Amino acid sequence: MPEHVGEIDGDAVTRDGRVQPARVRQMWHLLEPLHAVLYYAPEAFEEAAALGYGTRERWPSYFAYRAAPLGEAGPERVASAFYSFSPRMVAEYAEPAWRVASPDAVLEARTRVVDRAYRALFGDQVDGPAMAEAAALARRAAEAADPAGRPLAAANAALDWPTAAHLQLWHAATILREHRGDGHLAALLVAGLDPVEALVSFAAIGAAPVERFESRGWSSAEWAAARDRLAGKGLVDTDGGATQAGRALRDRVERHTDRLAAGPWQSLGPEGVDRLAGLLGDFWVAVLASGLLPRETTLGIGKV
Repeated sequence: MPEHVGEIDGDAVTRDGRVQPARVRQMWHLLEPLHAVLYYAPEAFEEAAALGYGTRERWPSYFAYRAAPLGEAGPERVASAFYSFSPRMVAEYAEPAWRVASPDAVLEARTRVVDRAYRALFGDQVDGPAMAEAAALARRAAEAADPAGRPLAAANAALDWPTAAHLQLWHAATILREHRGDGHLAALLVAGLDPVEALVSFAAIGAAPVERFESRGWSSAEWAAARDRLAGKGLVDTDGGATQAGRALRDRVERHTDRLAAGPWQSLGPEGVDRLAGLLGDFWVAVLASGLLPRETTLGIGKV
């Protein structure tokens, strides 16, 4: 288990033998990079270009790859499921997506992306025993994920499982990250944070620089208006930094997200989670060492 993938206070198990919420968050930190190669690997842009998507920026392929499990979903449905992206940005990329290629063609392409990218990253390990065991454990967790109220998790879980172990690992990681993500949106709604407020409040606690959040497509006027709304609630100060109340609210959001994401990991039990974490370590390191992924993202991994 890499020592610098999130710290856990005390044991990884609660007194009743259940997996600790901090461990649930740590598993997300481990699995997210394994999922995210779909959006950053050179193979992702090659396959997207072959389908006819523009590749001068990553957004045409990102929206197509991530939304494809939803079928020919229009911008409204995609904006709802993705939540924190400006509806204008979603419309720009999601509205024409299915005129370029069908969702089925995109799903086939993303399987090719992961196959090629994982083979390039992991070499012979894709056919090794560690990959097979990690895939089996991750699949068990993913199959235990309750898709109720979670549109992206449900859409990915409804897809057929691939046969190869490395593709099963990626598919499981995708279901689990979307399961967590869908739950995170529920936590934001409960906290009373609309899409742009969610980003402003996250930037306010230092999850990533404000400039990084500009990638979600909100105008400076929309950002400022959201900041003013949060300031009116006592959640940010005049400089846009989080107040004590703002930090407490974001902490509640993250803890609520951990609780909502816990089910799949409780199904594995503490020993199964520990074993999977250990198996994922080398793959996690290989992805990060590749330089494919940006050092800072709007997800706040390593900051929350």
